Amino acid sequence: MSGPFTILGGGVCGLAVAAELSSRGAQVTLIDPKGAPGDHACSWWAGGMLAPDCEGVSAEPEIMRQGRKAAGWWESQGGIVNHKGTLVVALNRDQSDLATFARRAPTATSLTKTQIAEYEPLLAERFSKALFLADEGHLDPRATLTGLHARLEQRGVGFGGNTNGQVIDCRGFAARDTLTDLRGVKGEMLVVRCPDATLSRPVRLLHPRFPLYIVPRGDNVFMLGATQIETGERGRATLRSVMELMNAAYALHPAFGEAELLEIGVDARPAFPDNQPRIRRIGDVIYVNGLFRHGFLLAPALAQMTADLLQKGKIPEVWYEDHRER
Repeated sequence: MSGPFTILGGGVCGLAVAAELSSRGAQVTLIDPKGAPGDHACSWWAGGMLAPDCEGVSAEPEIMRQGRKAAGWWESQGGIVNHKGTLVVALNRDQSDLATFARRAPTATSLTKTQIAEYEPLLAERFSKALFLADEGHLDPRATLTGLHARLEQRGVGFGGNTNGQVIDCRGFAARDTLTDLRGVKGEMLVVRCPDATLSRPVRLLHPRFPLYIVPRGDNVFMLGATQIETGERGRATLRSVMELMNAAYALHPAFGEAELLEIGVDARPAFPDNQPRIRRIGDVIYVNGLFRHGFLLAPALAQMTADLLQKGKIPEVWYEDHRER
């Protein structure tokens, strides 16, 4: 089936489905009332970590397996992926958490203080043990979304207008008007500039109350995130959450105490009860949703499954539901 296809929603999920279908020669239109990617999209505030092994510590195995496709797919679509792995650390009082993480992440390599200094000299001042996951990467979400949108325009994908042909709903949390089991999970993040800090890769600080991840954006700019609060509230960051993120960053290294606060971001991530995504057929519409905190990690796999379903009639191996009346 070469289309026409109409995709509703221009976040990471909608853009990924549009990219996959258009790369196969399909006629695609994407409709988002907010227009091009920007701070109205949940994925604008993402960390951009392509970390299937880290996520596999607490998520279902299928998320890890499908997430392994992400880095190659984003590169095939013109995205820039930094293949520098992930470093995981814990404060002295939380070393048991680091040991538990190591047991659940069999690909992780243990590092000594000397080895930490080879990867991230800044952190060797603070930590004597760490874990390194070499096969993980990260990308800049905003540059990736903006670049993909531009490439889709060049490829002939239409933006705006009326629905035409098969409709694919990728509206995220907004689709709760139809997907009654969809819930919002609020995530808050900070963007800071810290001239005295240098990191080359994402770092995760394990903590029993407010685990932190910090992702370098270049030029001494870092993204700190993210809280996970069970609410669909959007647009309002709390003082408590911001303080916890700042405290966690300071615990990672005191240099962040002097960081300049550039942005505070908050949005509601769409999630189903089991925190796994769905490709759900309801009537004549295909809904692709529920990426939770795995937007950039799982959007490629969902896009490929959706395209195979629509163009080849291939039923997705996981996460597919047919809710049409039988």
